[in-house]
Amino acid sequence: MKISIITATYNSSSTIKDTLDSIRSQSCSGIEHLIIDGLSKDDTLEIVNSYPHISQCISEKDKGIYDAMNKGISLAKGDVIGILNSDDFYANNQVLDKVVRLFMET
Repeated sequence: MKISIITATYNSSSTIKDTLDSIRSQSCSGIEHLIIDGLSKDDTLEIVNSYPHISQCISEKDKGIYDAMNKGISLAKGDVIGILNSDDFYANNQVLDKVVRLFMET
């Protein structure tokens, strides 16, 4: 089962590393991580581009966070789509494994 995680960003250089590290450290395989950026003017994109696990990064003008999330949803190829904001992170590295198990059980 493939999971797509969408992260909308805009000038998130002070918090994005924790978010990216959280996704990168997940024990689950098959994660598609999409970054949808609203033309950040800080170091957000430089930080994002230094993480090889990112499946796709789009940086363009948008109409706000929900527009960015919808762009991500339209690009996602996963069986399950999740959203992790650019200042959030998962509690541990097994969160997405648990999500997959729950979906497989139902």
